[in-house]
Amino acid sequence: MGCCDTPGLMPVETALTKILDQVEPLKDVTSVSLSEGMGLVLAEDICSPINVPPFANSAMDGYALRSEDLANTDTLRMAGKSFAGIPYDGVCQPGECIRIMTGAQMPEGADTVIMQEETEVDGDNIRFTAKASHGDNVRPIGDDVHQGDVVVAKGNRITAREMPLLASLGIATLPVYRRPVVAFFSTGDELRPVGEPLEAGQIYDSNRYGIRALLEKFGCDVMDLGIIPDSPEKLREAFDKATTADVLVTSGGVSVGEADYTKDILDEQGEIGFWKIAMKPGKPFAFGTIKNTWFCGLPGNPVSAMVTLYQLVQPMLAKLSGHSQYQPPQRLKAKATTVFKKRPGRADYQRGIYQINSDGQVEVATTGNQGSGAFSSMHQANCFVVLEQDRGRVMPGEDVTIELFNHAMY
Repeated sequence: MGCCDTPGLMPVETALTKILDQVEPLKDVTSVSLSEGMGLVLAEDICSPINVPPFANSAMDGYALRSEDLANTDTLRMAGKSFAGIPYDGVCQPGECIRIMTGAQMPEGADTVIMQEETEVDGDNIRFTAKASHGDNVRPIGDDVHQGDVVVAKGNRITAREMPLLASLGIATLPVYRRPVVAFFSTGDELRPVGEPLEAGQIYDSNRYGIRALLEKFGCDVMDLGIIPDSPEKLREAFDKATTADVLVTSGGVSVGEADYTKDILDEQGEIGFWKIAMKPGKPFAFGTIKNTWFCGLPGNPVSAMVTLYQLVQPMLAKLSGHSQYQPPQRLKAKATTVFKKRPGRADYQRGIYQINSDGQVEVATTGNQGSGAFSSMHQANCFVVLEQDRGRVMPGEDVTIELFNHAMY
């Protein structure tokens, strides 16, 4: 067991359950235009005000006719045409057919469409080379959606899949929950903004860029409070500013170093629900409250910050935003093709590259260096290899669980 694998740490599953048991969805509802709805969560069921399609129409280019007419003949007289948006103004009489285009309204009296490839045309006389059954190639009224159907349920986040559906129903406005507001900052005297030269002992603040990117992909409005030095006074000021947000996310300062003040100030001004979990990377993760703001203290190491934000804060923010249809990232079984180094004691979220081999089997290889500061491993990966808390080293050929990256990582 390694120096960081402290016995008795809270399992990841327990930590996530404790978070989700405490957080309640926001109640604030607003109305936005359809074009502004992307990424927001519906506060009410959306029911269709119309049938889709609103009229019976042709599924292809061809001829609309009365199917019973072909029982005694194979030739009918073309009496007119029906185009999309310009329907035939009349009734299809016995012995007649109507030239029709895909999506055009079915003429009154007609019940079937025969595709143009199954016809022979001689002026207005149309010979049909194939028989048809009643209703062939016709989309009936409400074939896709019936008036009054719930088309998108409350708690769904609007994506590119819902947008055209809602537009096809003529829905112009949407009742949605407001986005959670998340304040965030990095802590540490060693941090410098990108674009500035580094001096001895300094590093660039990369965490805020990864945190902001993920928070925005999670559907949040963000408050970037910048880099806060290792000063109790400056940290208190930052905490005060952050209490106007729904959630405060910090990176760094929750470990056990002499200059790690975040946890101490949280003890003063708020309440810590738990601190330290059986997770690698990400052991020094803290969760609690400060006034009416939820607090998530991420570790300072870049990979640790991103993994804990993705694994623990993402589902929390989904619940806070009212996203009741949220699904955790998909997990699959895979064959390891490389060694995965691990000691029992903590659940390990290693970065991996999975592929489907020629036999259709899922395989996964390590990205290499799994250190919590080796961010190139995240850039190369397309999945997490989730190794159980009690598991040790994994050898090639062993089964492992992989977790595919969801939309937030792309």
